Amino acid sequence: MRLPGRDPQSVERGFRVDRNSLGYFASIQIPASTARGCVANYDAHKTFLSDTSRYGVNIMMSGPLVADDGATMISSLFLIEAPGPAEVEVFSRADPFAAAGIWAKVTITGFLRRQG
Repeated sequence: MRLPGRDPQSVERGFRVDRNSLGYFASIQIPASTARGCVANYDAHKTFLSDTSRYGVNIMMSGPLVADDGATMISSLFLIEAPGPAEVEVFSRADPFAAAGIWAKVTITGFLRRQG
């Protein structure tokens, strides 16, 4: 699908094409079998997220997604400003949660900001 007023090639590749483009959405699946590892690796994860400059990314928003009980973590969500998806992938792989095998699957998708 082509978006009005945008270079379709740039949008398809996921690169930022104008000021309305915010970056990348990373959805991360966390299986119940590895979720317990979050507690043991939480401090390292928080320290890692406190300075993302060496990866060339900026976290705009992040946090866990939870089950209907409001407490059980089922995945993580990141909204990341970055030059391209490759930087988001390198950043994601370097996270202590990824290194500990907590994250089962990371999906990186381009995101164009419309509001907010």
